[in-house]
Amino acid sequence: MPKPTKEEERAHDATAAADGLARAVIYLRVSTKEQAEMGGEAEGFSIPAQRAACLRKSEALGASVEEEFVDRGESAKTANRPELMSMLRYLRTHPVNYVIVHKVDRLARSRADDVAITLEIRRSGATLVSCSENIDETPSGILLHGIMSSIAEFYSLNLATEVQKGMTQKAKSGGTVVKAPVGYLHVRTKENGREARGVVIDPERGPIVRWAFEQYATGQWTVQQLLEAITRRGLTSRPGPRTPAARITKGALAKMLANPYYTGKIIYRGVRYDGKHEALISQEVFDQVQDVLVAHNYAGEKQRVHHHYLKGSIFCGTCGSRMGISNSRSHTGAVYDYFYCLGRQRNRFSCNRSVIRIAKVEKLVEDHYRTVQLPAENVPEVLNQIRDALASRRDEAEAEEHTQQLRIQNLNNERRKLLQLHYAEALPIELFKQEQERITAELEDARQRLAAVSIAFDTIEVNAQRALELARDCHAAYADASPSMRRLFNQAFFVKLTLHDDDIVTHEFAEPFRLLLDPDFGRKLEEETRALNSHSASGWTVDEDDLAISEAVGSNVSTLVGPAGLEPATGRL
Repeated sequence: MPKPTKEEERAHDATAAADGLARAVIYLRVSTKEQAEMGGEAEGFSIPAQRAACLRKSEALGASVEEEFVDRGESAKTANRPELMSMLRYLRTHPVNYVIVHKVDRLARSRADDVAITLEIRRSGATLVSCSENIDETPSGILLHGIMSSIAEFYSLNLATEVQKGMTQKAKSGGTVVKAPVGYLHVRTKENGREARGVVIDPERGPIVRWAFEQYATGQWTVQQLLEAITRRGLTSRPGPRTPAARITKGALAKMLANPYYTGKIIYRGVRYDGKHEALISQEVFDQVQDVLVAHNYAGEKQRVHHHYLKGSIFCGTCGSRMGISNSRSHTGAVYDYFYCLGRQRNRFSCNRSVIRIAKVEKLVEDHYRTVQLPAENVPEVLNQIRDALASRRDEAEAEEHTQQLRIQNLNNERRKLLQLHYAEALPIELFKQEQERITAELEDARQRLAAVSIAFDTIEVNAQRALELARDCHAAYADASPSMRRLFNQAFFVKLTLHDDDIVTHEFAEPFRLLLDPDFGRKLEEETRALNSHSASGWTVDEDDLAISEAVGSNVSTLVGPAGLEPATGRL
């Protein structure tokens, strides 16, 4: 209803006073948008029914309805509903005798909210009236009001518990408890004459989503670049009943790449379950994507405006901050591009590093590769040391492979027993989550250790030889490389390159070059081999540092020698 003008209000007040009529407002509410639009009607079925009952009640009270407030699709779990707030404001400025609701639970389903709203109504001078419950200002009416509001609160809490229980059971059985992500479709089928709901791969969007994961796993894409590629391929969100299909946003793509649902898993309330839906990608590809996401964040390669193969690799030697790229244009139209310290940009008093032209930095880095080369005469000696170390590891690796296989088998049996206890509701949910997380962590550790020993030693030797050959003549190879290949060189060889004021470049090596180019490589390899043999005799207790050769991580973005280090190349290389 439109708000009356002040003149209309004064005239109405005078008329009401003359007629002796009481004034009332009515409040109507439904919990969901679907209820508000049920049956194709503008207001569904519930709101008109509530309105009719409230109007009959106002007639019985001899009151005229001055205003109507309707919350369509608003839960009573919170009092912060727009029309309810409007009604309370209205009561402060308009004399009203009655506030009429169909039932007390239309007003609130929380005892605390009910008390607060009722006090606000009484403070305005009005009386709360229910069409379905006999509540009034008498002691028995107040008691009944309190009982009904408590019942409404119990109903709300119990309903939430039952819904949560049903959702948990659905997740346990592998059902999808939320809207399936892009790449899947919800379908309805008939099984034994009964309707069943499920999730299948979207034949239109699924292949594009799979392609996106596989491409990003290579480490050659940023999220922005991948977004542009899948947009060109036509990937959009699924249209809804009232919303058209829309382009995927960058945030949605990043969220998609981190969603384990695509591997066939269901995550509900922090617990992981095996889903009934078909996996769109393998666990291996998903794990590679997570590695690349972490690596890209670590490298700080936003790739938003200024692209360059050194971006993300150069750091300030004065304050240690990463260096960014920018350009400026002179009055003649010439463009000057340069590196600048991001630390100084954030706080100009924290660093006095001046800008430096990009061409000069490129030359300094190229020349720096001369200082990290492995002398050609040292290559055969290092390679022989690696071969000797590998020979001493073969027997231990075979024994450890068997140990880790048994460990994985035992952990899988333990997981099955844990699930049985969970399904039988013999285990508190928090304890179940803790145990599941522990078993998952131990399984991952066992699989990593198994991967570390289940290796092709001949392939390791070949990879080591390739890495040594690359290190032997890395300056010439880098000088002849394209910009994109130079980027891979820098990320494979270095964790960071630091540029000092005196134009000196220093570095922090990435694996495996930190080991291969160490002057004490032979001595350290011999010590590590003895340590490994000692540990193997007493059981598997090897630290990650002890596995530096076989578990070396190649670079921020897994390329060239890559995360396999001296091991066989993985699928993403």
